[in-house]
Amino acid sequence: MHVSLTLDDLSRFTGEPRERLEEWRRRELLSGSEGEDFVREDIERVRLVAMCLRRGIALDDIAEASQKHGVTQRYVDMVSEASTGRWYSIAETAEAIGLDVETVRRLWDATGLTADQGEMLTDEDIEAMIVFKRLMDAGFPENALIEGGRVYADSLSRVAEMESKLFHFYIHKRLQAEGISEEELLDRVEAAGDTARPLIEPTLLYFHRKSWQRSIREDWVMHVAEEAGLIKTGAVPGQLQSAVVFIDLSSFTPLAEAMGDATAADVLDRFSQIVRRSVGAFDGRVVKQIGDAFMLVFQSARSAVACALEIDTETANEPQFPAIRAGIQWGDLLYREGDYVGSNVNIAARLASEADRHQVLVTADVRREAANTPGVEFVQLGKRTLKGLGGRFELFAARSTTADAGEKHIDPVCGMEMSDAEVSARLTLEGEDRCCCSEDCLRKFIASPERYTK
Repeated sequence: MHVSLTLDDLSRFTGEPRERLEEWRRRELLSGSEGEDFVREDIERVRLVAMCLRRGIALDDIAEASQKHGVTQRYVDMVSEASTGRWYSIAETAEAIGLDVETVRRLWDATGLTADQGEMLTDEDIEAMIVFKRLMDAGFPENALIEGGRVYADSLSRVAEMESKLFHFYIHKRLQAEGISEEELLDRVEAAGDTARPLIEPTLLYFHRKSWQRSIREDWVMHVAEEAGLIKTGAVPGQLQSAVVFIDLSSFTPLAEAMGDATAADVLDRFSQIVRRSVGAFDGRVVKQIGDAFMLVFQSARSAVACALEIDTETANEPQFPAIRAGIQWGDLLYREGDYVGSNVNIAARLASEADRHQVLVTADVRREAANTPGVEFVQLGKRTLKGLGGRFELFAARSTTADAGEKHIDPVCGMEMSDAEVSARLTLEGEDRCCCSEDCLRKFIASPERYTK
C-alpha cells in the first residue's frame, strides 16, 4: 500500500528542510521525479540518509551505496513492511482513544519513538495507545504506565540491537569472508534474513513467558514474606526490602590492557556464565551488567551471601582466571524503570569497590539477616568509611567454611590466578618468584618491573 506524501508532508514528518529533501531526490536517494508526490517508504529513506550524514558519510558515498545492487531498497523494504495506513497527530490520537492530549503526549514520549516519528503516529501506534488506555481503565496510574513504557522501549531496543549486530557479525561478515560476488552476497544475506525474521517474535514470546512465570513466583513469595512479617511493606510504591549485590573481577582492567580486548571478552564470557548460573540457582536476578560488573538483587540476604560465595568458589576453580570481589547490602530499595535505586544500592556498590581479591564485604544489616547461613562465617573487620558516603559502617567479610581455596599464583601483569601447573613463565626477582600466565606477560614485567611491583 503506497501512501502519497507531498514535499511538505515529508518535511513535516522527518524534520528535514524542503530544500534538502529536493537535493536528495535529485541524487536519486528518494523516489519519483521533481513535482511528483513521495511515497511512504521515503520517510525511511530520509532517516537512513540523515543517519549516514550524522556519522560523517559524504552524500556522494551515500548515493553510490544506494544505487549499488538496490541495497538501500532492501533495507527500506525490511523496515517499512509493517508501516502501512495513515498518520495521526497527537490531537487526533487523543480524540480517537478518549484521553487528553497531554496524557497521550507523555505516554508517546515514554515509547522513545519521538526521535523517529516526532508527534505523528501510525495505526500500529494507535493500537499501542489503546492498550495504555485500557490499562489506565483497569487501575494503573499514568506514572506506572510511563515507567513500563520506558522499560519496554529500553529493553527491546537492546534486544533489537543484539539481533542486528549478531546477524551482521555472524551471517553477513561470514558470508563476505567467503569471497563471493556482491550480488550473491546480498541474495544469501537476504535469504538468511527471510528465514530468521519469522522466528524473532515467537522467541521473544518464549523468553517473556518464562521470565513472567519466574517473576510471578517471586511476587507470590514476597507477598507471603510480608504477611509472615519477615519483610516490611514499602511506604511508597516501588519500595521493597531486598539484598543488592555488586560483583566484579578484581583485575579486569589490567587484564584487558595486558592481553587485549578479545581475550578479555573471552574471560568475561566465562564469568557471565558462572554469574548467571549461580544467580538462577539462588533465585536472584541480574539487574544489569556494565563491563565486568554485575548488579544482582535477591529477596533473601542469605541467598545473596551464598550466591556471592559460590561465584567466588566457581571462579577460583577456573583455570587461569582473575579473582572476584563483591559487596552486599540489605535494606529498602526503590524499584524504578527496571532498575533499583537508593542509598542501599550506593552502599553495596561502594563495598564492592573497597573489597580485596576473593573478598565479599557486607554490612551489619546483612550479617544480621544472613546469620546462621549454612557454611558461612562472618569475620568482623571493624568500622570503616566508604568513599562518598557519610558516617562509618560496621563491616564484615563473608567467608565459606567449606570451600577449599587452595594456593594460587597471581600474574603481576594481568592479575590472572594460576595453579602450579598453569604457570607458563617464572622469574626470580630479589629472592621472590614471579609467576606469569604467558611469555608475553613475562616480557612486559621484565621491561617495566617497577610498574607491576607493589
